[in-house]
Amino acid sequence: MDTEVRPQFNATFVRPAKFYLIGFINMSYIKYYFIFLCFVYIMTAFGNMFLLLMIYFVKTLHTAKYMIVFNLALTDLCGSTALIPKLLDTFLFNRRYIIYEACLSYMFFVLFFASVQSWTLVTMAFDRFIAICFPLRYHSIVTKKSVLAMLLFSWSFLLSLLALTVGLIDRLSFCGSLVVHSFYCDHGPIFKMACNDTSLNVIMAYAGLLLVLCIPVILIALTYVCISIALSRIASREEQLRALKTCTSHLILVGIFFLPT
Repeated sequence: MDTEVRPQFNATFVRPAKFYLIGFINMSYIKYYFIFLCFVYIMTAFGNMFLLLMIYFVKTLHTAKYMIVFNLALTDLCGSTALIPKLLDTFLFNRRYIIYEACLSYMFFVLFFASVQSWTLVTMAFDRFIAICFPLRYHSIVTKKSVLAMLLFSWSFLLSLLALTVGLIDRLSFCGSLVVHSFYCDHGPIFKMACNDTSLNVIMAYAGLLLVLCIPVILIALTYVCISIALSRIASREEQLRALKTCTSHLILVGIFFLPT
């Protein structure tokens, strides 16, 4: 198949009509992977929707801690919905061409919801840190208002960051190949195809890497260092294990999110 996509010329820059996604090329038994991915998405969607409805309708779960859980489930549902159905449509049904504007929207929503999930895990780590290190002050520090403020700040800040990051793609000219070497409209593979100055895009790529991956991992690691120090001061082994069990689910989520990334 001829995968060459010709850009449209205009007076100031070259804007492509479409990109061509070339991810998963030459992979054996790829259809089985997509069938498995479809199953994973269905389970993810139903699991998150069940959790959201349960937190919404059960009044006893209307606490600061479950506000964080609600936010994590919501962003996981939205992020999975932004990525997986389009990915299945692209590769399972071989619809690899994607319109320029749709590609930028695709990029924004996938990166945005992944970024919010990252900082929600940081907020959850903060909750565990206060609960174990300052148990007597937990209910005065981790309130609905404080958690809502942290979540709203992360949503608004990351919305601005990702809007700027994706918006800067629109100032680029694409005068060469428009074949995207990724399974979705990823930021790096796209801006690297541009034939004009991409210095701002490189800066935003590193800023995004720092703010969405590096800093959250460092903050989560620091909270668990503090938690470990606090637990080491507890005389009873039984109390240490009981406190540690409250962190298990969070550590599993951190591993599931950050290790594949």
